[in-house]
Amino acid sequence: MIRTARPADLDAIAALHTRARATYYQGRLPQETYGGAAELARTREGWSHAVARSAAHGSVLCAERNGRIVGVAAYRTADGETTLTQLHVDPDRWRRGTGSALHAACLDAWRRAGTARVRLEVYEHNLRAQAFYARQGWLPEPESAASGSHRVLWLAVAPPSGE
Repeated sequence: MIRTARPADLDAIAALHTRARATYYQGRLPQETYGGAAELARTREGWSHAVARSAAHGSVLCAERNGRIVGVAAYRTADGETTLTQLHVDPDRWRRGTGSALHAACLDAWRRAGTARVRLEVYEHNLRAQAFYARQGWLPEPESAASGSHRVLWLAVAPPSGE
């Protein structure tokens, strides 16, 4: 089930985010940049702001299975540009359709909002995520192919069928 995140979800979201980041950053970045109590608190605080904004805009979505949050996605629009800021799936749920379901829910919301194009940044060493986004139709733009240790991808959002 995909639903809008609630404040009661914050601990589960922060823990899931931390597990996912640890999986793709491990061995590439110092552990303190993605793990530990201080980083978990910082992550929870960031998600707290996003979930509070989402109450009005529905821009933080959770994938739930058997009462457990197994994925989360967040996006925002600022200055006319929509950005997929986060999409994380619990590593024990990878390759089971959770990420695709979250992505589809975001895509539906973008279409309803009339969004033409969405941006995201993906960690350059996270080849699993890059392959996922490529399967969803995201493409690098040569003029903005990198942002520090991240690659910038864009998705053209087609209008709903029949338009």
